[in-house]
Amino acid sequence: MADNHQPVVTRFAPSPTGYLHIGGARTALFNWLYARGRGGKFLLRIEDTDRARHNEAAVDAILDGLKWLGLDWDGEPVSQFARQDRHREVAQQLLAQGKAYRCYLAPDELAAARDKAKAEGVRFESPWRHADPATAPEAPFAVRFKAPREGETAVEDVVQGRVAFPNSALDDLIILRSDGAPTYNLAVVVDDHDMGVTHVIRGDDHLNNAARQSQIYEALGWPVPVFAHIPLIHGSDGAKLSKRHGALGVEAYREEGCLPEGLFNYLLRLGWAHGDEEIIPYEKAKQLFDLKGINKAPARLDLDKLKHVNAHYVAELRDEDFLRWATPFLEKAGVHVDEEHLARLKRSAPFLKTRCAMLADIVRASEYLFLTRPLTIEGKAAKPLKKEGAREILSALNQELADETLWDSAATLDDKLQAFAASRNVGFGVVGPPARAALAAGRPSPGLGEVLYGLGQDESRARLADQAG
Repeated sequence: MADNHQPVVTRFAPSPTGYLHIGGARTALFNWLYARGRGGKFLLRIEDTDRARHNEAAVDAILDGLKWLGLDWDGEPVSQFARQDRHREVAQQLLAQGKAYRCYLAPDELAAARDKAKAEGVRFESPWRHADPATAPEAPFAVRFKAPREGETAVEDVVQGRVAFPNSALDDLIILRSDGAPTYNLAVVVDDHDMGVTHVIRGDDHLNNAARQSQIYEALGWPVPVFAHIPLIHGSDGAKLSKRHGALGVEAYREEGCLPEGLFNYLLRLGWAHGDEEIIPYEKAKQLFDLKGINKAPARLDLDKLKHVNAHYVAELRDEDFLRWATPFLEKAGVHVDEEHLARLKRSAPFLKTRCAMLADIVRASEYLFLTRPLTIEGKAAKPLKKEGAREILSALNQELADETLWDSAATLDDKLQAFAASRNVGFGVVGPPARAALAAGRPSPGLGEVLYGLGQDESRARLADQAG
C-alpha cells in the first residue's frame, strides 16, 4: 500500500481505439480531481500496444476531449508501446529470479491443457513451470509469471473494500508473448511503477487485474499503489452502457451543445456525492473530492439530469459568451444570421440562455426571431386572433407602442402591456394571447415584454400591424 504521506500521483491510461468514452472521461476526471486537490501530479499514458487497432486520430480525439473538459496533465503523454524494451527488461529480471518461466506449449497443446484442467476442475498450469530448462526445444516460447499456488491475494480497495482472490483461481499469466510483445498486466505494473503512480483509480472491470498486478508488484519488491475501483456507468435501465442508451463519447455531448462545465459537473456527481450538493464547479470540486465519497453501486446515465445541470451553466454565461458558444449551432442548422438578426439575438440573449438546456436548443428557442413577415399563423396558434375584438386590441396596442421611451428594457414593455390591459378594463388574458400569436406565430418564446424587446420596435410593430388588419 502506498504511503499516504508521499506526493499523490494519479494517471489516466486510455486505449486509443475510437474516442474519449463517457466512462473514460469520468475516470480521468476522478484521477485529475484527486491529484489536483492534493497538490499532486496527474499523468497521461496512452496504452497503444494493440497496433492493429491503434490510430493517431483516436489519440488526438482523446487529447482534445480532455482539453475541452478542462483536464490538464503533467508532462508529455507517455506511449506504452514506446516502452516495450523496458517491459521486456523486467520480464527478463523475473526470469532470472525464478519468478517467471519459459513456456513452450504450442497453440494446440495449450488448448488441450486448458480443456483438461477445466474438465478436472483445477487451475491450468503449464507443464513447463518446473521443467528442466535443458529439455527446452528449439521453438518459440512465451514467458509466464510464476503465480503463487496456495493462499489468497487480497486487494485492499478504497472503494470496494478488501477483496480476496484465491490463488487457485489465478493461473500463470503470460507476461511476454512468443513474439516478444509484453502483455497488459506486466506493462501496466512497470509503467505505473516507473512513472511514480501512487493511486490507481479506474473502472471495477479491472478489479481482477488488480489481483494479478499485485502479485507482480510483490514479486518485484515494488510498493503496491492504492487501488480505487469505480463501478461502471450503466444506462437508465440498469443495463451495461451501450449505444442504445445514447451518446457514448464526449465529442457527441459537445456537438449537442453541452458546456465543458456542465459535463464536468454531471460526471462528477455520476457515482460520487458530497451531501446533497448538485452544482459543484471546478475549484470547489478540487477541494471536496475524495475517494470515500464514491458509491459502490453502478451509476446510471440520466440525460435529463445532464441537461438540468448544463442548463445551470448555460444560464450563468455572460450574454456575449452565450452567443459565442451558441451561434455556431444556428449556422449548423442552416439559419442565416445577418446583421439585423444578430442584433435581435444580442437583445434576446438574457432571455434565451435561460431557455436552453443545451446550446443546440437555441435553434428552437430563437426561431421566433428569424420569422419572415408576413408571418404564417395556422392551427392552434391562430385561435387567439380569431376571437372577437382581438384584431382591434392589436391595433390599439400597436399605437401605444409607438412611444420610443418604452423600448429601453423588457421590463418597461411588460409594465406597458399590463397598463394597457388595465386601461381597457380587461384581463391580461385578453391582450397577451393575440399579441403573442402575432409576434411569435406559435413558436416557443419567452415573456411577452422580452419578445417585444428582442424583436425591436420596428419589427414588433410591423408584426402587430400585419395581424391587426
